[in-house]
Amino acid sequence: MLKRLPLFKDRSGLAAVEFALIAPVMIIMFVGATELSSAIDCNARVTRAVSTVADLVAQETIISTSDATNVFQAAGAILNPYAVSNAKIVVSSLSNDAATKTIKVDWSEAQNTGRRTTPPANIPDGILPAGSSVIYAEITYNFTPAVTSFIGSFTLTNSFYSKPRRSTKVTHALPYP
Repeated sequence: MLKRLPLFKDRSGLAAVEFALIAPVMIIMFVGATELSSAIDCNARVTRAVSTVADLVAQETIISTSDATNVFQAAGAILNPYAVSNAKIVVSSLSNDAATKTIKVDWSEAQNTGRRTTPPANIPDGILPAGSSVIYAEITYNFTPAVTSFIGSFTLTNSFYSKPRRSTKVTHALPYP
């Protein structure tokens, strides 16, 4: 019969060995859950911010560049505590010419990016019938996880359409090119 070595009888370090095996997995799961919940929260804030931008502009009959700046500040307050500098926000007025049935950008204001010069490629059916206009807001947010920045950042995007409420079209205060 084989003799048992004393090493197999000694159980004094068993808890330390189990902890050493399980701890890294538990830490990775904890950090992953924290980062996932942060990304979900940021995505929800991006969605709220873009709908708020479209809604605030759609409530007006005329908008100026300073009004647009105030709207972008409101969006920044919604995005808080996430960095507003990572958000590219654009709000535009789109119209569908009844005679030519072509969609064009009447005006556009932007923060941290360029203004929109062409209409979006795929406007949903029924959103912009001939002879009408709509406010189109879009946001692109570059999200970088706080703890696991070695994974890299990813982009959250969202857009929102809103019909003008107090007029058929929201106009820009300054002549727009």
